[in-house]
Amino acid sequence: MPIPRWPAQERPREKLALGGPGALSDAELLAVFLRVGSPGKSAVDLARELLVRFGSLTRLFAADTDALATIKGMGAAKQAQLRVVPELTRRALAETLKAPRSLDSERAVRAYLRLTLSRLPHEVFIALYLDSAYRLLANVELGRGSLGGVTVYPREVAREALSYNAAYIIVAHNHPHGPPEPSLADLSTTRHLARALAVLDIGLLDHYIVAGSEIYSFAEHDRLPAVPPT
Repeated sequence: MPIPRWPAQERPREKLALGGPGALSDAELLAVFLRVGSPGKSAVDLARELLVRFGSLTRLFAADTDALATIKGMGAAKQAQLRVVPELTRRALAETLKAPRSLDSERAVRAYLRLTLSRLPHEVFIALYLDSAYRLLANVELGRGSLGGVTVYPREVAREALSYNAAYIIVAHNHPHGPPEPSLADLSTTRHLARALAVLDIGLLDHYIVAGSEIYSFAEHDRLPAVPPT
C-alpha cells in the first residue's frame, strides 16, 4: 500500500513531525531520506530491503555502486544520496571538533574516527593535532600499510606537531580485517611516540584503534605509556 494511504500516525514524515527523529525506526529514517520508492515498492519497503540486504546502516553507507545497483529502485540519484551521507557527517563532526574544548567529548572523537577510518580497505595511521584549548587544528594521514613496517615514524608525527604548534595529539589507525585490540607493533609504536612527544612537551591524549564499528582506546585501558618528566 502506498504510504499516503497509511494511517497518519504510521507515516514516517508525520511521525517525524510529531515525535522527532528519535521516534522513527532505521527503516523509517532511511525512507524519509530516500523520499520515494519504486513502482510497487514504497520508500519504507525499499529502506527495509536495503537494511536486510546489507545488514546495517553502516554497511549500507559503505556499499559500493555495484552492490547498490542490485537493488531494484536504487538508481544513480539514490546511490549518490547514500554515498554523500558519511562524508557530510564527517565534515560536520570535524567542525564540531574545532570548537573550544570540543575534544572533551570522547563520543565526538570516536564518531569522527569511525567515519574517517572504519570503511577503509587498507590500514591508515592518522594524527589529530590539537591546540591548548583542545580544538582540532589538523587531521593528518601519516602512513599506510602495516604499523610493523616502515610507514609510521614518531619523528614525523612530532615534526607535524611543531608545524601546527600543537599542544596535544590523538593518534589513531584502523584494523580493516581484524579485532581492535592492539598488536605488539601497536604497543611499540605508541611507546616510542609518547617518548618523542614528551621531549617536545606535547601531550599524547590517546591512541585509538578502529575496527569496523568497534574502537579500542589505549587511555581507556590504561595502556598509554608512562613518560618520565624531562
